[in-house]
Amino acid sequence: MTSVAVAVTDGMLHFELGLACEVFGSAPDAVRVPWYDVSVCGTGPVRVGRFTLTPDRGLDHLARARTVIVPALADVDEDPPADLVRAVRAAHAHGARVVSLCTGAFVLAAAGILDGLRATTHWAHTDDLAARYPKVTVDPDVLYIDNGSVLTSAGKAAAMDLCLHLVRLDHGPAVANVVARRLVVPPHRAGGQAQYVTTPVPAGDGHPLASLLPWVMRRLDRPLTVEDLAARANMSSRHLARHFHAVTGTTPLRWLLTQRIRRAQELLETTDDNIDTIANAAGMGTATTLRRHFQRTVGVPPDTYRRTFRASP
Repeated sequence: MTSVAVAVTDGMLHFELGLACEVFGSAPDAVRVPWYDVSVCGTGPVRVGRFTLTPDRGLDHLARARTVIVPALADVDEDPPADLVRAVRAAHAHGARVVSLCTGAFVLAAAGILDGLRATTHWAHTDDLAARYPKVTVDPDVLYIDNGSVLTSAGKAAAMDLCLHLVRLDHGPAVANVVARRLVVPPHRAGGQAQYVTTPVPAGDGHPLASLLPWVMRRLDRPLTVEDLAARANMSSRHLARHFHAVTGTTPLRWLLTQRIRRAQELLETTDDNIDTIANAAGMGTATTLRRHFQRTVGVPPDTYRRTFRASP
């Protein structure tokens, strides 16, 4: 049985904490392998969102666990608690696999265990992480990063992806698929897949992109160009690019390609359509074009993505 220690402190977010406990805390009925022994570790009762939580063990237990998970911090502007940082550093020194979910990466960075490594966190905080910890190579464009003994994830759903990745490493894809089915989530999204920070729709009807982005999403099966988007928004292509970068952090063309890939993923997951049909529906034109962009963005070919998603336990 593999020991998992979930570190907690005041001000953590309950979503990432809850999903870690859900994934590792109890084995699905169909799983017949030794499951994880999970402990929640802290210095005393802590406030987690709206809830008060009493830990099972102290932070010193982190150094005795095989895997240490650090959930997300609500306030990354404050330095993480020194006792938590010391405990995580000690766990890593004792050979634990240390995992951060979302902004838990700030704890790992403060402990110095991300120095010289690639790491990620929620896209809204990647610039801050990079600025505060310049020895860390921050990648804002991935779901999670596996450095072997140190792993980091982006926010929310990406934290679930990383937890399932750990189950897949420990018990194989069939068991990970069983866990994913119980939780009603996709069993595998590659860590190198984009965070899709390019999807938010600007708030407020007055923003130049507020009506444009939904308009595009309804027409992904059509051969849209940047010029088409600019004409729809009644602005020049250069002006459009400035608005896109301000809102999405990327270019109109990259945003459009990402939405087409997302549409293809949805169709691969939910339909039996062949690759040519999906390529047309996603606006890629041909299966060859879809396969090229899909492989580069997601990290696996569309056929492999579909087989992984539908793999039987």
